Amino acid sequence: MMLEQQTSLGPAGTGRASPWRQAGLLSLPILAGYVPIGVGFGLLWVQQGLPGWAAPLLALLVYAGAAQFLAAGMIAAGQGPMEVALAALVLNARHLVYGLAFLDRFHGWSAAKAYFAFALTDETYAVLSAHRPVRGGEDAEDGLLWRVALLNHGYWVLGCTLGAAAGHVLPPGLKGLDFALTALFLVLLLEQVRSRRKAVAAALAGSIAAIGVLLLGSGNTLLPILAVALAAVAAFGRGMGTGPMREVGP
Repeated sequence: MMLEQQTSLGPAGTGRASPWRQAGLLSLPILAGYVPIGVGFGLLWVQQGLPGWAAPLLALLVYAGAAQFLAAGMIAAGQGPMEVALAALVLNARHLVYGLAFLDRFHGWSAAKAYFAFALTDETYAVLSAHRPVRGGEDAEDGLLWRVALLNHGYWVLGCTLGAAAGHVLPPGLKGLDFALTALFLVLLLEQVRSRRKAVAAALAGSIAAIGVLLLGSGNTLLPILAVALAAVAAFGRGMGTGPMREVGP
């Protein structure tokens, strides 16, 4: 796609972009989603009666969108820090498997690796897993990973800060900000389905999700749908004669 073509071109005919320029181009879809959703969080936080300065601080130190929305409601309801921390841990347990995809991209332990482990979110994982590393450039790709994560983190902190600052001005229940996340995942999906194999897997997972909602309703269906989708994708991979994580085709 155009995004990948742009990031593979470097300045002055070098054939490769600088790491920060490459990271900026890759993170543009995240910018369009994180700032509006961050604004929504900042608004919710302040309108729950919580101090505005704490919204960007939470974004900086916690950096977990769904967990932050959950924390806002729990703290406003009088829940203690242990209850909030446990709920956030359960909600974000899926992140444990994200890092496995990037284990071979870092050599040993470093501050960059530690930060990337902290800042790896759903959207950062999606955009980086769709990016094809430059052959022979593994060391430079390490730098690209944490730069993309850092930019995305900055977008989220910016959105939360703007929302907290505007929380006393804008009316409660502002509509439309929540759709930004849906639009963001649609853009990331387009980045993922460039090959026939990934397109078929995405269509299969989408069909399973739709059937699950029709049969079970929209509540408490996430885990059953994910379990069936994973089983179907694994079976599809074996049927093609390859493992489920291996890519075939351009």
